[in-house]
Amino acid sequence: MQKGKIGVTTENIFPIIKKFLYSDHEIFLREIISNAVDATQKLKTLASVGEFKGELGDLTIKVSVDKKAKTITVSDRGIGMTAEEIDKYLNQIAFSGAEEFVEKYKNQANGIIGHFGLGFYSSFMVSDKVEVITRSFRDGASAVKWECDGNPEFSLEDAPRQDRGTDIVLHVSADSEEFLEESRIETLLTKYCKFLPIPIAFGTEKEWKDGKEVETGKANIINDTNPLWTRKPADLNDEDYAKFYHDLYPVAEEPLFNIHLNVDYPFNLTGVLYFPRIKSNFDIQKNKIQLYCNQVYVTDSVEGIVPEFLTLLHGVIDSPDIPLNVSRSYLQSDGNVKKISSHVTKKVADRLNDIFKNDRAQFEKKWDDLKLFITFGMITDEKFYERAEKFALLKSTSGKYFTLEEYQTLIKDSQTDKNKTLIYLYTTNQEEQYSYIEAAKNKGYDVILMDGQLDPHFINHMESKLKDSRFVRVDSDVVDKLIVKEDRKELSLAAEEQSQLRSVFEGVLPEKQHYWVSFEELGENAQPVVITQSEFMRRMKDMSAMNQMASIYGNMPNSLNLVVNASHPLVKSVIEQKNSTLSAQLAGISNEEQPLKKRVEELDAKLKDKKDEEVAQADKDERADLEKKLDEVDSKRTSILKDFGKDYKLVKQLVDLALLSNNMLKGEDLSQFVKRSVELIKP
Repeated sequence: MQKGKIGVTTENIFPIIKKFLYSDHEIFLREIISNAVDATQKLKTLASVGEFKGELGDLTIKVSVDKKAKTITVSDRGIGMTAEEIDKYLNQIAFSGAEEFVEKYKNQANGIIGHFGLGFYSSFMVSDKVEVITRSFRDGASAVKWECDGNPEFSLEDAPRQDRGTDIVLHVSADSEEFLEESRIETLLTKYCKFLPIPIAFGTEKEWKDGKEVETGKANIINDTNPLWTRKPADLNDEDYAKFYHDLYPVAEEPLFNIHLNVDYPFNLTGVLYFPRIKSNFDIQKNKIQLYCNQVYVTDSVEGIVPEFLTLLHGVIDSPDIPLNVSRSYLQSDGNVKKISSHVTKKVADRLNDIFKNDRAQFEKKWDDLKLFITFGMITDEKFYERAEKFALLKSTSGKYFTLEEYQTLIKDSQTDKNKTLIYLYTTNQEEQYSYIEAAKNKGYDVILMDGQLDPHFINHMESKLKDSRFVRVDSDVVDKLIVKEDRKELSLAAEEQSQLRSVFEGVLPEKQHYWVSFEELGENAQPVVITQSEFMRRMKDMSAMNQMASIYGNMPNSLNLVVNASHPLVKSVIEQKNSTLSAQLAGISNEEQPLKKRVEELDAKLKDKKDEEVAQADKDERADLEKKLDEVDSKRTSILKDFGKDYKLVKQLVDLALLSNNMLKGEDLSQFVKRSVELIKP
């Protein structure tokens, strides 16, 4: 028996392997089986070039668990190793400056594997002792057994093994006995080894017989050695792609379509990506792309590895240029990964463009499902935006679809304002904003539907991209002011009349919401009262809500405008009723107010050129007293006007009609509105 010390320049390497080598200890099984696959494939290669002339036979890699002995064994019939090769590959962990390296990586040791190929040593994360029993394929080779108990000491001796290949026997440590459960191992094999190119057997197949599960004696092969992405697209049909998708995602809806990736320059890349049906809540759709290296599973946490918008896709990407490493930070900094990411983005955009050009009708039919994905890509990836401009669509409320260029041409003549700005009118809810949409259409305008989850961000992004253009929600102002073509007409209502009428309407406005009452000449056929909301404020609040973070906009109450149409006969009727009912009271208040105002004017004239310190205290006191009295008089007038509004059913009815058209009239207020409506229309 040979004994010796593993060639490391520090004794701290085993604690590092034990505790820090991977973010998940479960990776040990992937590493051991990957080595077995490599050994088997090397034998197949040697056989193909005539360097191995023996029979290949059954190359299945076998995994077994002995719960009583507390061991996991992985057996292959690959090339095996001689004693010299064991010494070379297992006993020499050769890298310089080990102490410095260990110190550098002790808290982020995921980088070890990518740099130093220590996959085999991951077995010590879960084992107190590891045995390697191996026999080389070479003629005349003897079987040897290598043994190590998790420190630099090892032993090497002859072993009784008749066949070529290698057995790795892990003596599982007490703190890792979860891996002695068959269900746990089967889960890991399915996760990491499902598509390895060499058959992996674990236990035997089972079937239900006479009401119980029985073993069939047939080896349970857990992997598909020739997965769909390794095959030529010409040899596949739609059913093949659909079946593979459901193998990957058993409960998912049918995907929209797929992209088969097959690249051999400037890097090697294969894979199949699917466009799932996504309409909302896209966060829960992430982590669905599975990353492989030569059919060995790497990760499904692909954010930062592929552009964020691609994380909404499903499927598989496989490349030997992706390092077999579970450290996402390591992957993110890898140059090959960045090239792959850029190429996949291009392929996705090209595929979408091809579908659009070749079958626009089908593309439009699927647009509602594709929109979130494409919008996300255009917002977050400049290169994708440049490509997507050709096929991104805007959907009109009429149900028609337009490219960005087509829509610009459609609205250019009718929706350009006096400042040469092109106005894109949009709605976020076609039913709730119906009356505003109809008013816009009656003006000859077109309205697009922007009801997507990302549309508030997309609108802002498009405004930064489209020259001399602005997006305006159709209910953000009265129709005449959505697209201002000429200077505003003067109101027929005098300032004093506006002030009084404002108080009348404020008397019936909901107290929980802040409204600013304004007046417009909208014409006799327009609505008597319209509720609008500032485009800027509403958009800021929408974006604050999406970010799920408190902000100055998110915490502010909604600010709404109650626009009173001074041209409408019903509003004129309110004015007439107000004047006839309150003329005496308002005249009395005016008489009370006039001498106070006159005295203020006299004092202001007297004190006009004096500095504050030159003004007598008596004058200051009198001025303050006059302001107080004027405020009291004004409050009295406001109170009278508000009380009139509350008592005059027509005013309340007009406001409630405006609220109702915005789906803002509910509960008791809605019930009262219905009762009042019945009273008002009684014969």
